[in-house]
Amino acid sequence: MSATLLVMAAGMGSRYGGLKQIDPVGPNGETIIDYSIYDARRAGFDKVVFIIRHAIEEEFKNFIGSRFDGIIDVEYAFQETEKLPDGYSVPESREKPWGTGHAILMAKEFIDSPFLVINGDDFYGKDAFEQAAKFLNSACDEQKASYCMVGYDLVNTLSEHGTVSRGICEVSDKGHLVNVVETLKIAEENKKIIDHDSNTELNKDAIASMNMFGFTPSIFDHLDEKFITFLNERITEEKSEYFIPQVVKELIDEGKADVNVLRTSSKWFGITYQEDKPLVTKAVIDLIEKKEYPEKIYS
Repeated sequence: MSATLLVMAAGMGSRYGGLKQIDPVGPNGETIIDYSIYDARRAGFDKVVFIIRHAIEEEFKNFIGSRFDGIIDVEYAFQETEKLPDGYSVPESREKPWGTGHAILMAKEFIDSPFLVINGDDFYGKDAFEQAAKFLNSACDEQKASYCMVGYDLVNTLSEHGTVSRGICEVSDKGHLVNVVETLKIAEENKKIIDHDSNTELNKDAIASMNMFGFTPSIFDHLDEKFITFLNERITEEKSEYFIPQVVKELIDEGKADVNVLRTSSKWFGITYQEDKPLVTKAVIDLIEKKEYPEKIYS
């Protein structure tokens, strides 16, 4: 198997208050990224591409990238707001980067095999990587592109310390993704999951997308084309973002892609707020005690 892990790690973690990608959660200083790459390697991935920004390059490479010398092939792609197609420029009022679709597009030159996209600050679990690897090992594009998404039970993806953003998924009887609705202010209150934007209750068994998508390289042509459309329509919007779930939804609606939903038994852990870290640290220790991970993942 030849497959690449694409790690989106460009964000600074504004709600967290620091560079959470390098914050240790394991007993020997391991970060969430360390565990993701450990899971990816044992599932069969042979390369990792980190998407970062130049502002964090030195710190990230020293603390994260250097750990993998001689372990797995590593490349770096850079997401910067000014990286736009010819003929486009960044509006003066723009401060935010352009979103996950733009981030993935930045890695185009480094990827020529099926690949899995993850967030650098999410702990996805062994089963999730194994399912994705199995799918990507046989993925091939015919009349339609053949992609996948790993889905989690919504109730297992929340924070006890504030609202979170999640993609709530609609799935067909054949197990194909139909739609992903970006829901930006979700929290559990009085044993109910509430979408605070619409003030409605959500189903605890709803499938949540955690930006764990598997693609073939054909996605890059689609991203190029649709990014131009996005810029033409929304470049002047100060906080507009080019989200990968929206691109996926458009490809499904246009009949250009099938996206298989792989429902995982793994439990997701993530750090959104500083207060989340002790819970993630405890969850990692529990997994080590269950022998799902060694106490030291790298000697």
